[in-house]
Amino acid sequence: MGYGNKTAVRWFTLVCVSEESLPSESFEQLAMPHFERLYNFACWLTHDRQEAEDLVQETYAKALKGFSSFQPDTNFRAWIYKILRNTFLTLRTGLKATSTVPLDLEGEEEILPAVKETPESILLQRSDGQMVQQALEQLPVAYREILLLCEVEEMSYLEISATLSIPMGTVMSRLSRARKTLRDGLRPQFQKG
Repeated sequence: MGYGNKTAVRWFTLVCVSEESLPSESFEQLAMPHFERLYNFACWLTHDRQEAEDLVQETYAKALKGFSSFQPDTNFRAWIYKILRNTFLTLRTGLKATSTVPLDLEGEEEILPAVKETPESILLQRSDGQMVQQALEQLPVAYREILLLCEVEEMSYLEISATLSIPMGTVMSRLSRARKTLRDGLRPQFQKG
């Protein structure tokens, strides 16, 4: 089951929304360019295409309903990804989204500056996609989502911070730990061959 960018666009209709309550820039103009990438991200989070479709539809319904609260000239992509993530967490666990991670995962560690090509991005480009996908699926959600937002969705640290509602320093440290955990999970596979 691949979650690559070769997804079919699925359209759905939302009803019962008054057009007079919409800001000047339409919801459709802002939201639809993100549809395929949101669906791709939802597939990675849920591991199930049907659940991902439901998650994206629920995300768009919530975003449309709350569109009047969106602040123009702010980052729409971070706003809608945050809705998707919060919806996923709420539907999956029945709990409200939380940005907490156990303290033992957030210990002190040296944080290196971001570079254009990381060992992880090179690995994602060159290695067996199935092996990397399985390793990503084994990561805790907090690590999987931050890696996907950074490496697949190519969000900036600032966008990730806004999407996950965590400080920028936490984005950097969690990303560092996620990369290390992914590396450690893949290392035995490469030592076999």
